[in-house]
Amino acid sequence: MKLTKKSHSCVRLEKDGRTLVLDPGGFSEEDAALGADAILVTHEHPDHFDEFRLRAAMEDNPAAQIWTLRSVAEKISSAFPGRVHTVGHGDTFTAAGFEVQVHGELHAVIHPDIPRITNVGFLVDGGKVFHPGDALTVPGHRVETLMLPVMAPWSKISEVIDYVREVRPQRAYDIHDALLTDLARPIYDRQIGQLGGSEHLRLTPGDSAEV
Repeated sequence: MKLTKKSHSCVRLEKDGRTLVLDPGGFSEEDAALGADAILVTHEHPDHFDEFRLRAAMEDNPAAQIWTLRSVAEKISSAFPGRVHTVGHGDTFTAAGFEVQVHGELHAVIHPDIPRITNVGFLVDGGKVFHPGDALTVPGHRVETLMLPVMAPWSKISEVIDYVREVRPQRAYDIHDALLTDLARPIYDRQIGQLGGSEHLRLTPGDSAEV
């Protein structure tokens, strides 16, 4: 499987000539979802869900479909009847040849005064890749490649390190990193790499790796 990092939390997965895109949000490239056969969206925040990017992808490929939670599906399903599927924790489905399990229910706490919204994570092909969205969800399955939300208003680095320790992936690639400055990256790389217990890696947007 080929994994391509796009800006922030967007990831493209390719195998057998088909493409799955996760979280093409407003911090990602405008063409981040173009060419997708299937799109997964973890939650409604604009850095993960961008209607313009989804519409462009759905219009570019009339066979493309979206799997997401209800709050996102309600915003776009009427424009693409039968092509937007609502999923939640515990669901399993096949999207563009990828086997997907849904894990998690709530966004991480930003502040106690801010109501929590729903958030789901997607486990792809039996643990080849896990993308948790904006939560530190432990899927309870073996994970080979963890897409690691490395920096967010709702987290601190000790929580990120402990999350890697709990999931115990073979490798963790940074996502949710648009707000992380180049000055800070070596600090995060060193501390997560030394303390997380798994191989910690980072791809520049546009770069790819085989997983």
